[in-house]
Formats: sequence, structure tokens, C-alpha cells
Amino acid sequence: EGMALPQRMLFPPEEICMDWQQRQRPGAGLCNLGSTCYINVILQCLTYTPPLANYLLSRDHSQLCHQQGFCMMCIMEAHVRKVLHSSANVIWPRAVVRDLKFIGEEFEPDLAGDACEFLRCALEAMQRACLRGSSNLDISSQTTTIIHQIFGGFLKSRVTCLRCQAVSDSYKAFLHVLLDIKAPSSLTTALEDFVTPKKLDGKYCLKCSKCEKKVTSSKWVTVYRVPKVFTVCLERAADHTGKKISKIVEYPEYLDLRPYMSDTAGEPLLYSLYALVVHSGDTCLDGHFFCYTKASNGLWYKMDDESVDNCGIHAVLRQQAYLLFYAR
Repeated sequence: EGMALPQRMLFPPEEICMDWQQRQRPGAGLCNLGSTCYINVILQCLTYTPPLANYLLSRDHSQLCHQQGFCMMCIMEAHVRKVLHSSANVIWPRAVVRDLKFIGEEFEPDLAGDACEFLRCALEAMQRACLRGSSNLDISSQTTTIIHQIFGGFLKSRVTCLRCQAVSDSYKAFLHVLLDIKAPSSLTTALEDFVTPKKLDGKYCLKCSKCEKKVTSSKWVTVYRVPKVFTVCLERAADHTGKKISKIVEYPEYLDLRPYMSDTAGEPLLYSLYALVVHSGDTCLDGHFFCYTKASNGLWYKMDDESVDNCGIHAVLRQQAYLLFYAR
């Protein structure tokens, strides 16, 4: 329906395993190499993403990779193996910090960074690694990598001309969703806000192909295809000055995405929380990141750089969350 089918399937979706294939106690903490807490939290959340960890632990990527130099998938594979399989209590994530400029040009080892931005760049670097060696791929085929098969979904944007009622649909792939929390006090109200039609007028007017001029229209964004892992960033920057929205935004342990779909009829689409990132600090430009993750033994742990301490779900659900990770 309006979306082109991929000409090539780069990774078979049926080979993705959503449950841990190896159950064990949590792995090592990560040493802070200066101002790298924003990197450590994302590395830990990705390490405890079951379908990604299962794939990386299988070594399927490195066995076929001929890349000389930087490869984010190879780096992540080595990192996850080290964290989950080494007997050490603390790991130095040197390889990631050493190649930081290849992950994102804006990152520097001794400067603080943003966890959401690092997640975006890390996923895109892994995506580029999965596409290497596959030239002339159509856009749809590019969204069939293991990374898009796990984290990727599609948004549908429907623009309706309020003059002639002409409708045009477009689709956009996403690896995470950014939610405005200025007004909402919960994740579900922020998602309701996200899928509420918005009026586009004044300087936001779009050109209608039928009326052949700029007109007032309505834009309605919904989730067209859900990802296996739904990642949400709660936008805590109040404005470009770095002022922070510090309120608590409630989020559930279990989330149904069905009400936010283009097609709201059908079975519930249930997700469970398995990781979250917290930012502590008065402004977005400073402070500290730590995270909570659910290990393969089913228990929750607070991971704050070198320290890994077990905790209960009640503590997990009471945080000033910045990033939330939900798995189907």
C-alpha cells in the first residue's frame, strides 16, 4: 500500500531471535574514560537488547566481514562478547572511544556528549557496516539489514488539503522516535500527542498538487509498521540554550502500540521495557548519564559506569527517563 517492496532481503527476519539464547548473570561495568558516560549507557542498553546480542554473540557478522579498518558491527561484536563473557568486573570500552570520530564527527573523547545523539550515530554506523559491499540497493532493500529488522519501523504521514480534501501519503523509516514532553506527563499521552493530526497554516502551508498553490492542510503521522525493538527519546531540551525539562514522565513496564498505528483495528501490539537511560543534572549541557537494564536472567540492574547493582522494577519505573527501550 504505497510502499515499494524490497528487491533484496539482506537479512531474513525469521532468523531474529527475540529471547535470550544464553542466560547468565549480568556482565561487566564500563570504565568512564573521561567524559564517556553517554557512550557507556548506550553500549550497555545495546548489549542487553536480546535480538542484537544473540546475533553478535553468534559471530555471524565478523566471519563474513572483509572490511579493512573501522567496522561498527565488528566493534560491537567484540564489545558484547567481552562484556557478557569475560570474568572481569569492569571493561574499558577503548575500541569505541578510539574510533569515536568514525561513529559521529561531533564526538570527542574528552568532551561530554548526548546519549540520544550517540544512539542515533551508533545505529547508523552499524547500518552502514551492514550495507557495505551491497551497491546499487533500492531504498526498501536498505531497510532489510539486521539493524533495521530489529530497531526499524515506518511512520506514515498523511497530508490532507483543507481546501479540496486531496490526500497524499508518504512513508519514512525510523530507528527511534523523538517525543515532545512539554505538555504530556506520561509516555502514553506523549504518544497520543504524536499521532494527533496537526494543522499546517501560515508559514507552514504546503503546496497542494491539485490546487497548485500553498494551502492550509492537516498532517497526521501514525506508526505504519512497528519495529521489533521500539526506542523512544523523551525530548528533555526545553530550547536551544540547554535548559532542561526535569519533570517525571510516567512510563509503563508493558506498552501496547496498537492505538498509535495507522490501522488501530486488530490484536494488541505488546512491548515490554528492558532498558532505560537517565540523565541527572540541571541542564542538558552537563550532568551525568546512567542506565537500567534487564539482564538475561530476567533481573533488573542499575548500571552506572563501573558499578552494576541489582534493583527492583519499582525503582526502574520511578526514574526521570530520557531514553526508553521496549521489545516485542
